[in-house]
Amino acid sequence: MYLPGPAFQRRPLLETSTTRSPGRYTLLRSRPSRQIHRFQALLGRCRPNTLRAVAFDLKTFFTVIGKGPLEVAAADVFEFLAGQRGDRTVVRLADRESGLSARTIARRLSSVSGLYAYLVARGDTPVQANPVPRGLLTRRQGGSRRSRTAPLVRVPRTLPRILAPAEADGLVSALRTHRDRAMLLAMLLAGLRRCEVLGLRFCDVEVADRRLVIVEGKGGHHRVVPAANRFFGALGAYLYEERPAAARTDRVFVVLKGPRRGLPLSAEGLDEVLAGARRRAGLEHATCRGRRGRRTGPGAGP
Repeated sequence: MYLPGPAFQRRPLLETSTTRSPGRYTLLRSRPSRQIHRFQALLGRCRPNTLRAVAFDLKTFFTVIGKGPLEVAAADVFEFLAGQRGDRTVVRLADRESGLSARTIARRLSSVSGLYAYLVARGDTPVQANPVPRGLLTRRQGGSRRSRTAPLVRVPRTLPRILAPAEADGLVSALRTHRDRAMLLAMLLAGLRRCEVLGLRFCDVEVADRRLVIVEGKGGHHRVVPAANRFFGALGAYLYEERPAAARTDRVFVVLKGPRRGLPLSAEGLDEVLAGARRRAGLEHATCRGRRGRRTGPGAGP
């Protein structure tokens, strides 16, 4: 992550905690105001990952600019934007950009803009306008009286790099346990996201109907997806041969060894498993997004 050098020396005005109080990530108390905590309460129904991302974005923003929420101006936002983009002396070949990706910068600006939209809507704070500009006005076209607005950050619309069938087979073969193969096949053949794989419970697996019920999907949306027999074969082998009998969780996928044996597998653990398989398979790219398959046939989504 790129942050301007001097900002690292400033004391953060906002801190985050990954300790979950019932169902949420908590923003710890900060010096400037309690408005941020009220903003957190407004986001209480969001998914935990969303709360954590917003908390980190706000922490980063106020750490870089070194001001309180009531002191921020549009000029500070532009300085933050310039710092996140980097010095342009070294650029990535993929998108010809330096610093953080456009998606990350746009998300951080969106988090900051959401906070100030909330403060303006309250009407009981000195904040009268959102310091995050919605965009930059461009010249009118074709005699139109309406000016067009160019976004501050133009996010490219790119397609994910999908694994070829041979690459997918090589990745599956590089996995060492039935558990790992079942998790990867759930992504490849049923289109599950990483958080959805880790969130599977035994009551969500409908073996007779050959389908999975997703209740912890992105955005809290529920859905039912069909799964191939190959996935259920790997799942059965994992449950019969590998899953610790002493495991007391109803999560399907658990840690197989070490001090956390029998506890639910974490996102970091899944990433480590798949990163090792990618190296053994000799693949240069294989993100969770790229591993997710696309369902076809009856019931397939758009």
